[in-house]
Amino acid sequence: MKTITLKGTDIAASNVVLGLMRVEALSDDEIRAMVAAGRDAGVNFLDTADVYGSVDHLAERRVADALKLTPSQRAEIYIQTKAGIVREGGPYFDFSTAHLLEAVEGSLKALNTDYIDVLLLHRPDALVEPEEVAAAFDQLEAQGKVRYFGVSNQTVGQMELLRRTVRQPLVANQLQLSITHAPMIAEGVATNMQALPQSIDRGAGILDYCRLHGITVQAWSPYQAGFFTGTFIGDRDKYPELNDVLDALASKYAVPPIGIATAWITRHPANIQVVTGTTNPGRITGACAGADLRLTRAEWYALYRAAGYDVP
Repeated sequence: MKTITLKGTDIAASNVVLGLMRVEALSDDEIRAMVAAGRDAGVNFLDTADVYGSVDHLAERRVADALKLTPSQRAEIYIQTKAGIVREGGPYFDFSTAHLLEAVEGSLKALNTDYIDVLLLHRPDALVEPEEVAAAFDQLEAQGKVRYFGVSNQTVGQMELLRRTVRQPLVANQLQLSITHAPMIAEGVATNMQALPQSIDRGAGILDYCRLHGITVQAWSPYQAGFFTGTFIGDRDKYPELNDVLDALASKYAVPPIGIATAWITRHPANIQVVTGTTNPGRITGACAGADLRLTRAEWYALYRAAGYDVP
């Protein structure tokens, strides 16, 4: 599997990331099978968060208890987690120094590890004070508890605000992206087309900004039609044309349709990582099968048009 070196780091990460949000209901054997499917396909990057699960740190703990990584096994993979969402009395967001430090301590304990490879701020905090974030990042880095830092679902302005104060580079921004949920791409294709709602710039050029500043985009919900509204793959009622194209390309390249959906994202020259959300080992294998495919421009745009986007 192709690897992506996160800018400013020594992390050579697989371009598919194993998302571990839904592991709470799985048995230890099922978690191990899920991770093994990814590892067998070349995945070396795991993604979780402190709020995944019905109580804080539950998903992190479930993964650690199931895998029981030896030091050598831990050194072979990269673990990314997130902090900043508070459920009790909320939900609300808290990027204060105290909360971030407390959250990371909880993640380290739950994950049974001495360090986190990448820590992401989980969604924006409207009350963020960049100096508080900087203080937390400095302490976590100095103590060796977090190696690198990034954000999730943040705008250009929000990243700029942090970057003026935070000393460490922001190495990643995790954003929702799939064939059917691609405003960060679609708005650029339709720039200056007054009649097309698609041309409205909702992200202030967020994809180009990340490319310009060496921030790796990580695509979450890469097979979802919208915001947790179900997958578009196989949904012929809502996406008949898209599934026709997916199936045709799947047949051509001898991979499942989910692999083509992966390939659509990894074909982009921004070197986007695809964060899978499935817990099914077979679907993980199928998703990874498309990671190294290089779709032609015609094929990429055929999928894009079939998803309902305009090409002026």
